[in-house]
Amino acid sequence: MPHTVTTDVIVVGAGLAGLVATAELVKAGKHVTIVEQEPAASFGGQAWWSFGGLFLIDSPEQRRLGVHDSLELARQDWFGSAGFDRPEDRWPRLWAEAYLQFAAGEKRAWLHEQGVRWFPIVGWAERGGYTALEHGNSVPRFHITWGTGPGVLAPFVARVRQGVRDGLVTILHRHRVDELVTEAAESGAGSGRSAGGSSSAAGGRHGATRVVGVRGVILEPSSSGRGVSSSRESVGEFELRASAVIVTSGGIGGNHDLVRQNWPKRLGEPPASMLSGVPAHVDGRMLGITEAAGARLINSDRMWHYTEGITNFDPVWPQHGIRILPGPSSLWLDATGKRLPVPLFPGFDTLGTLEHILTTGYDHTWFVLTQKIIEKELALSGSEQNPDLTGKNLRLLAKRVGPGAPGPIEAFKDKGVDFVVADDLPTLLAGMQRLSGDAPLDLRQVEKEIRGRDREIGHPFSKDLQITAVRGARTYLGDKLIRVASPHELLDPAAGPLIAVKLHIVTRKTLGGIETDLAGRALGADGEPVEGLYAAGEASGFGGGGMHGYRALEGTFLGGCIFSGRQAGRAVAAAL
Repeated sequence: MPHTVTTDVIVVGAGLAGLVATAELVKAGKHVTIVEQEPAASFGGQAWWSFGGLFLIDSPEQRRLGVHDSLELARQDWFGSAGFDRPEDRWPRLWAEAYLQFAAGEKRAWLHEQGVRWFPIVGWAERGGYTALEHGNSVPRFHITWGTGPGVLAPFVARVRQGVRDGLVTILHRHRVDELVTEAAESGAGSGRSAGGSSSAAGGRHGATRVVGVRGVILEPSSSGRGVSSSRESVGEFELRASAVIVTSGGIGGNHDLVRQNWPKRLGEPPASMLSGVPAHVDGRMLGITEAAGARLINSDRMWHYTEGITNFDPVWPQHGIRILPGPSSLWLDATGKRLPVPLFPGFDTLGTLEHILTTGYDHTWFVLTQKIIEKELALSGSEQNPDLTGKNLRLLAKRVGPGAPGPIEAFKDKGVDFVVADDLPTLLAGMQRLSGDAPLDLRQVEKEIRGRDREIGHPFSKDLQITAVRGARTYLGDKLIRVASPHELLDPAAGPLIAVKLHIVTRKTLGGIETDLAGRALGADGEPVEGLYAAGEASGFGGGGMHGYRALEGTFLGGCIFSGRQAGRAVAAAL
């Protein structure tokens, strides 16, 4: 049997939510042990790879750009997008309201105090395109952190590292939790019954037990780099006891079998092929383990996957996909060459687009654009794909407003297997045909769509709502400066060359998860807290078991990890 070690609090997972919770516990003088299955190179989890976007309401950055935002408008957008409609949405609704208050209140000042700064141009993600009460951001709210994902992590990494130096934090890498240890709550002691696997609540009414620790295996040392798959070979066992356990283990995006198992019926059959937007260790196994300890999982069929994925020519993890962050001008065609319907324009409605794509019977789509559009509008998600923002490099950053596309975009255009570049339409169509696979790409339809769209450009009026949307976007200074190209014909030689990009579905976020109250306490099937058990981050659906509902407004995933991690950390500190 492994030697049992006791600490005040165990945090399972060294991602953003876990680090925020730990930082709050350290501030309160508590001893924390972080248990993480991956090597030290992956410290910080998925957040390190992110673009660093944060959802803020009525910020100074918005006001400087003439954006008039308010808590009331943001609430209308959030709840119109979330579409809460289930009895189990009680806590997700409360979390959504609490998060909106945070984003409109102390969020920016609290992060600013810790050294976080933002790029001055606010992005406009998930533009919607429907009515005022439906999905989408009415105004730009996507604040890009100076330093991207690593910049978001930095203050919390620093606080946790200081906790290590002060003797308050122990970080156990290569320790995989296989069980949550429970005992009878009435007696305060018991058999140390373990709850593992993916079965339902452990033994009778969950209130009769409490979570008192974790048990698992020590994995062999690994020199794998950040995000690279690591060995699962066991070299020993461990057991830890604590007054509270906070599960911050992330979602299921790296486990395609689990994604398909939980695939929402409303979206049709799951795709036959997908790329992964997260490392393979984002496998969802702790969700089943936590459920077995008595916690309730809700909204498991709510998830967030992108439709603008491209194959990484230099992959870090298996099936590594990179998401294009598109401006609104590219012509979007399905696998057969037919244009996607209104308002499924680039950057308008992620899940609406996903639902439509799956009705076509194929898993891929196409962007058709020009060099002029790619230079102004296409960006790539991820810290590693934005060296100017991640490295806080002003010289590189200046190139975003100058001629030419950013270096990472040009690299994908040159080396990416999903790109076709041509000086004329026949050559472009031939290249698309080569990449179309089994899909019956109708080249005549593609040409018809391109020429029909171009006829709408040469006059100030148009029945083409995408063109109207592009012109409307350019009334926002941020879009006009660096995000939206001036309208032009795709077949204009001066705007060339022509470019086609084959787009894939790429997995990303789990919107459902462990049901929690506003203190981050995990709830059981009867709605009562499971004693000693808390959850935060993506494992809890970013709060409550799904504070986004069915759809997200973007910039809300990192923020959800921060807010839920802070809530759980402070609640545990107050309870001990």
